[in-house]
Amino acid sequence: MEYTFYELVWFYLIYSFAGWCGEVCAAAVQKRKFVNRGFVAAPLCPIYGTGAVLFAIFLNELKGNWFMLFLFGSLIASLVEFFTGALLEKIFHRKWWDYSKEKFNFDGYICLKYSIVWGIFAILLVQFVNPFLKNLVDLIPEALQVILAWAMLILLALDTVGTALAIWGMQKKLQPVSDLTENIKETSKILENFITRHIQKRMERAFPNLNPEALASDAAKKKEKTGVFAEGCSFYKLAYLFFLGSFIGDIVETIFCWITTGRLMSRSSVVYGPFSIVWGLGVMLITWILYRYKDKSDSYLFIAGTLLGGVFEYTCSVVLEMVFGTIFWDYSGFTFNLGGRINLLFCFFWGIAAVVWFRIVYPFLSRMIEKMKPKVGKTLCWILIVFMIFDCAVSALALSRYTERNTEGTQSTNPQIQELNEFLDEHFPNERMERIYPNAKIVENM
Repeated sequence: MEYTFYELVWFYLIYSFAGWCGEVCAAAVQKRKFVNRGFVAAPLCPIYGTGAVLFAIFLNELKGNWFMLFLFGSLIASLVEFFTGALLEKIFHRKWWDYSKEKFNFDGYICLKYSIVWGIFAILLVQFVNPFLKNLVDLIPEALQVILAWAMLILLALDTVGTALAIWGMQKKLQPVSDLTENIKETSKILENFITRHIQKRMERAFPNLNPEALASDAAKKKEKTGVFAEGCSFYKLAYLFFLGSFIGDIVETIFCWITTGRLMSRSSVVYGPFSIVWGLGVMLITWILYRYKDKSDSYLFIAGTLLGGVFEYTCSVVLEMVFGTIFWDYSGFTFNLGGRINLLFCFFWGIAAVVWFRIVYPFLSRMIEKMKPKVGKTLCWILIVFMIFDCAVSALALSRYTERNTEGTQSTNPQIQELNEFLDEHFPNERMERIYPNAKIVENM
C-alpha cells in the first residue's frame, strides 16, 4: 500500500473537514444561515473522511484508469453512505438524510446524482489530490504527526460519544417514566448539563428529523411481537443466513471447480469445516441491503447483485492481501478482469445468484429458520457464532504463520510467540495449508 497509517489518518481528518465545509456552505445557500451539519460538534463530517480513506486504500491500484476509478468510487462511496444512513436510522430511529424526492434513489439513503458526484471525486482524489496531500503531510516532522494525529482522534472519539449520548438522552426523555430503570435515570441526570443541551439544540437545527416532536411520534409507535423466531430481516436471521451461505457457497464452488477443471479442491476460507466466508458475508450483506426490494423484477435484482457482488469481491481481495500478504484468488486469465481480483463473468454469477437467492433459496431457508423455537434458535446461533470466531482466529494465525514461513523462514524473531509458532508449524504445515488454500499465492512485496 502506498500510504502509511498516519498518512491515512491525516487524509481522514482533512477530508472530514473539507466535507464539513462543503455541507456548511450548501446549508448556508439553502437556509441563508450558518448550520453545523456535522454529526459531531467539531468542524468534521466523518463520512467524507471515511469515503476518502477507502478510496486511498482500495482504488490506488486503479490510478490511470479513470473509468474504473469513477465506477468503483461511485459504488464504494454509495455503499458507505447507505450503510451509514441505515446504521444511524437503526440506532437513533430517524433518517439523518432523505433522498426520497430525488430521481433514481435507493430507499432514500443514496441517489444517482450524488453517486455520480462521488465518482468524480474519486478520480480527483486518487489521481491528483492524494499525492499532493501526501507530500504536504510528509513535510510535518514524524513525531509531531503522530502526536497531533492521536490527539485529534481521541478528541473526535470523545466528541462522537458525547453527541451520541446527547441524542440518546433526547430519545429517553420522551419515554414514560415507568419504562425507565434506575440506571437510565442516573444517566439522564449526567446528561443534563450545558454541553449536552447545546449539542441537542444543534442537532435539532441541523437535522429536523431529530426534533422532539418527530422523536415523540416514533416513540409512540411500539412494535408488536408476533412470537415468530428471527422474523423479517433480524439479527438472528442474518446470522443463520451467513452460516448457511458460507456452507452452500463452499459446496457450490467446489462442484463448479470439479465440473470446469476436473479436480476436487478445497474452496474453504477457514481451517475447520467447509465454510466460504466470502460467500457467507456476501449472502448476508445482499440480503440485508436488498431485503426491501426482494419482490422487484429479476432484472433489477440481477443488476444490483452484479454491482454489489463485484464491489464486495474486489474489497475482500484487497483486504485479505493487505492483512495476510496472500492472494486467495486470481482471475488474471479471464477476459474483462480488474487486476485479477474480479472479472465480468463472475460478477454476472453474483447477479444470477442474487436472483436465484431471492426467488428460490431465501424463501425456503427463511421459513425453516422461522420454524425454530426461539430459545433453541438463539442458543444454537450463539454456539455457531463462538465456533466461527474461534475458527476464523485459528485460520488467521495459521495463514499468518504460513506467510511467515514462506517469506522469512521457519524461525520466529519473537521469542514470546515461539511456542505458538511451533504449535502452528506442527498442526498446520505447508502441505495442509496448500491443501486448504490451493489457489493462495504469497505476495513478496507488500
